Amino acid sequence: MVYGHSDMGRSHVVDPITLKILVAGGFGAGKTTLVGAVSEIKPLRTEELLTEAGRPVDDIAGVEAKTTTTVAMDFGRITLREDLVLYLFGTPGQDRFWFLWDELATGALGAVVLADTRRLEDCFAAVDYFERRGIAFTVAVNCFQGATRYPEDAVRDALDLDPGTPVILCDARERESVKSVLISVVEHAMMASAARR
Repeated sequence: MVYGHSDMGRSHVVDPITLKILVAGGFGAGKTTLVGAVSEIKPLRTEELLTEAGRPVDDIAGVEAKTTTTVAMDFGRITLREDLVLYLFGTPGQDRFWFLWDELATGALGAVVLADTRRLEDCFAAVDYFERRGIAFTVAVNCFQGATRYPEDAVRDALDLDPGTPVILCDARERESVKSVLISVVEHAMMASAARR
């Protein structure tokens, strides 16, 4: 007997499947916010203050209120079902930290490319990265207050995405909105994986 349960009649405990999902996108798109909004554990964050020394390399046009930046990664976890756990790895957004992406991408099932329509060109590098490596991804358009809302098809055309790549409007601050994005990533990645077999 363990903890008062006998082997007879004991409910079956399921070992969950764990999947790795990357959260990428441009500087200031909301990656740290997205991971924090949905994580059931206190997220690991590697944020540092933006300084005057970084001004020449960190373009804050459009995100002037931003005071910190991720310098390595964000990490969070969410249980979508009893048998399915996602580990979320948020990538740094600036070019000078892209050398970390290859390590973070190792073993990833899929990715979220978080887009800010005020600086849409900032997510081109992430789209290109995942397309070149054959990693399935969903584009999640973070609907910032005051930003123009574009239809999903307009975003798809602007990013020149394959027709099968999901594009979803979301609010990176809202847990349910982020869960919908993550479900889309998992479903898309599973379908892409099955199609390759």
